[in-house]
Amino acid sequence: MSTTLLSVIEKYGTDDHCREALTKLRWPSGVTCPECSSAKISRVAKRHIFDCDSCRYQFSVLAGTIFHDSHLPLTKWFYATYIMCESRKGVSANQLKRMLGVSYKTAWYLCHRIRAAMKEAEPRPKMTGIVEMDETYIGGHHHGAGVEGRGDPKKEIVIGIRKRNGELRFLTAQDVKAGTLRQIIDDNVSSHVEVLVTDDFASYQFALKGRPMAKKHKVINHSTGKYVDGDIYTNTVESAFSLLKRGIVGTWHRISAKHLQAYLDEMTWRFNNRKNHFLFRDTLIRLIRAEKLEYKELTKAAA
Repeated sequence: MSTTLLSVIEKYGTDDHCREALTKLRWPSGVTCPECSSAKISRVAKRHIFDCDSCRYQFSVLAGTIFHDSHLPLTKWFYATYIMCESRKGVSANQLKRMLGVSYKTAWYLCHRIRAAMKEAEPRPKMTGIVEMDETYIGGHHHGAGVEGRGDPKKEIVIGIRKRNGELRFLTAQDVKAGTLRQIIDDNVSSHVEVLVTDDFASYQFALKGRPMAKKHKVINHSTGKYVDGDIYTNTVESAFSLLKRGIVGTWHRISAKHLQAYLDEMTWRFNNRKNHFLFRDTLIRLIRAEKLEYKELTKAAA
């Protein structure tokens, strides 16, 4: 049975229900003391804490988590997480503000903390099989329209790498020079890849020049108006770019260079888990394990 917003509201309609859910997610085999790892635990229900019978350490399910110092009700955390998981093109802080009845600042900070929890752990396994790679440009004079233009310094560069019928990765890049692309390929694509497909942008060929992977490099000549040649195409990574741009234009409108990678992480987490019936649960687990993200860190000027 798929999770719906109504079922989330019914199941997690009180903070007590949310606490119980977090307890089961944090300690699926039973509560243990974070200090001494003892399983001899007593519950102090009225204070929403646990007491370790071995070392007498007292703690709550929220201790050491992203929820600990939040003054926002847990119900709103749960609703916001569900909405972000289910919004294919993302959800704006303004929209979340209206839906949850909170201030814009609270909604913006909440979105970024959930977004940070969606970031994939590093390092990630290198891609194999048939892999497509392409680049796109965000921002500039068109404020998120993603209009092509390698020469526009006001645009942010996003590199897309997608395994055919598999994982997607979006990465920001300073430029599209051969050395930059070579490093991105080395970090993300296995030398045992079956085929690496790109368009005819020359930097890809220079990036692979002299390397064994060059023999596995296939090019589709977009400059001549050709977009498919049998199994050689970049349509699947381009379709992911299309979804990203619809999110920027229709939902987020503008994204600063400082926070762009965070939005890309959110988009790829949701995209790679689009068939995961437990996406909401898995995102809550990530929130429990996520490092604290301070508001001052989010708002300080980029270096």
